[in-house]
This record gives sequence, structure tokens and C-alpha cells, in this order.
Amino acid sequence: MSEAVLEIADVSKNYHGLRPLRLQQLIVGAGEQIAILGFDQPSAEVFVNLITGVTLPDVGEIRVFGRPTSAIVDSADWLRTVDRFGIVSARAVLLDQLTVIQNLAMPVTLDIEPPPDDVRRQAEELAAEVGLRPTTWTQPVADLDAAAHMRVRIGRALALRPAVLLLEHVSAGLDSGTMAQVGRDLRTIAGRRGASVIAATADAAFARAVAPRVLTLEPATGRLLDQSRGGWFRRRT
Repeated sequence: MSEAVLEIADVSKNYHGLRPLRLQQLIVGAGEQIAILGFDQPSAEVFVNLITGVTLPDVGEIRVFGRPTSAIVDSADWLRTVDRFGIVSARAVLLDQLTVIQNLAMPVTLDIEPPPDDVRRQAEELAAEVGLRPTTWTQPVADLDAAAHMRVRIGRALALRPAVLLLEHVSAGLDSGTMAQVGRDLRTIAGRRGASVIAATADAAFARAVAPRVLTLEPATGRLLDQSRGGWFRRRT
């Protein structure tokens, strides 16, 4: 197996839901694409926050890029870690009054009226890569439909060339055809870039579109059923 970007062992986190979020064992290798079914929106947010070190588990250990999240010592250390993730989530703020290109330039510079030529070109390349039509590039984000909104979020997540894409309920609000296309596009982009994908979702069709490996979380125990293998996921050696 390739070097692990994420290792989870016997994790439990109480977040005032029906039950704690439990995850027994999970290893994700560099460049590997997985989707995990069984998350509602609150538990998906907790999952992403645990992986990125925003919060720590009550029990167990999470290691990212070979290092426990509990070893993050200060805000600067945390920022260096979180910059290796691209998070696609409705929680990521877009500035609706600004254009697509301005929003895609913001991870690189706050000088966006207008962006410098090199940054604008980078933002245009991102827009094209995530499937935004050139006619939308100069539109305010507020004028876009739900699918284009999501593609702007994907572009923002890709802007700093992350090693891992974290997808938090990204198919919510999309119709089934659009959702499947977004999933396939994300899978292609991640594969081309060599990035890992970890998708927390409740949508089985999106999970199959975005990742070749689909796991199902058993909430009561934290076990993961590997749909592609027909059995419970075991730690790989």
C-alpha cells in the first residue's frame, strides 16, 4: 500500500448527536479515492473537523500524513497541516457579490479588484478544470445555479494543490444527474492531480460516482463495510 495520508484507530467523538461518532479503523493511502456512506450533515462536519485537527477525538487516535492530530502544537502548525487538505463544503464561505474569478483568486491573494494577471490566469485555469463555462467567469456567484456554486467550491478547494480532497455532503441540493456528473468530474480531477479523496456522504449514487472504493459506516459500532469486497473493512498491512 502507498504511504497513508489518513489513519484512524478506535475513534469516538461525542458531538451531542443521537450517539457519538465512532470509527473503528480506516487507512487511506496517497492518491486513493474513497467514499463513506452513513453520515448525516452534522456527523460529516464532525468527521471533517476530526481529520483536519479542528477537534480531537474523545477516544482513539487520528494520524494525518503519518502524524497524530494530537501532536499539533499551535495555530501555525495547524495551518501548515490544514493547507494540505482541500475541503469542499457548504460551510466554505463564497462571496456572492464577487465574480467566479475573484472567488477563485481569493485563496492566493486578497488583491482581487481586479486580480493580478498571473493570479487571474490561475483562477481561469481552475474554473475550466472544474467545468465552469467561460460565460460564468465574470458573473457574480449569487447569479449561479446550485451546480455552478458547487463547482466554484471545488475550485476553491483545489487552489492550493492539496494532497487530500475532503468532501462534506457535496451532493446536497443537487439533482441526481448533476450530482453524478460532479462526482465523476471530481474523481477525474483528483486522479489527474494524484490527490486522495475522502467523501463523507449519505448519497450512494454520488459515492459510486466519486470513488472506486465505497464504505458504509455502521454508526453503533463504527465498523466500515467495504461494498467492493462484500465484507467488513479490516486494517490492511
